[in-house]
Amino acid sequence: DVPGTGKTTMARALARSLGGVFHRIQFTPDLLPADITGLRIFRQNTGTFEFVKGPVFANVLLADEINRATPRTQSALLECMEEKQVSENGTSWPLPEPFLVIATQNPVETQGTFMLPEAQLDRFLMRLSMDMPGREILVPMMERFVLSNPMNELDSVTTPDLLSDAVASVKTCHVSRDILDYIARICEAARNPDHVRLGPSPRAAIALMRACQAYAVIHGRGYVIPDDVKKLVPSVLTHRLIMRGLSHSVHARDFLQSVMEEVSAPTEERI
Repeated sequence: DVPGTGKTTMARALARSLGGVFHRIQFTPDLLPADITGLRIFRQNTGTFEFVKGPVFANVLLADEINRATPRTQSALLECMEEKQVSENGTSWPLPEPFLVIATQNPVETQGTFMLPEAQLDRFLMRLSMDMPGREILVPMMERFVLSNPMNELDSVTTPDLLSDAVASVKTCHVSRDILDYIARICEAARNPDHVRLGPSPRAAIALMRACQAYAVIHGRGYVIPDDVKKLVPSVLTHRLIMRGLSHSVHARDFLQSVMEEVSAPTEERI
């Protein structure tokens, strides 16, 4: 979203609430992949090379203005986000658990920016917009900043171990065969060649399923319902579509809305 809407503040607040290690990287055109993953340096006292881990070795990584770095640098996150590891000189270094990447992007400025490759976008579970707050939200927001910065008083509410346990418990949330078929039919319909050059991949379908499981658990349910799918489709699938013609997110969001209207949701049979 546009500058000043609180993207970085939200990411920092989330990281501090989760506990664990938090690192922030300001993406710039001169940033190199080694600046993210780490590099091997020579130790004169031992006469050996030693791998020095980069800022990606954290529980929460904030990639601020990710589209300001070159695609070469952005690709340094591909393995990190998918395999949760860094490969260097034949050695795989596992990342801490849990590992979460939050990236911010300014869609307005185009000078000195680079479009994210489709493979990079597909690694992100969701794409969200902060949007501009209304007066009823803006006034209380300003009141909180009159005397001090609320961020300084923010404490963690969990630990990395508890968060890992919560992530594992989400996978036990029941997803019926009908819901899986519903997700598959939506993804299939979203590959309409008349409107889309690139539709949702199998990774996108699995991401939508996982997001629905988490959404159901957060709302106190041990099972996924069709409304969960309808709620999350725009956030999970929009950034994974490459539309014919204008490929901005508004067009993709409208297209997904029409897809959900066409694809019938599963209903419970009553006797």
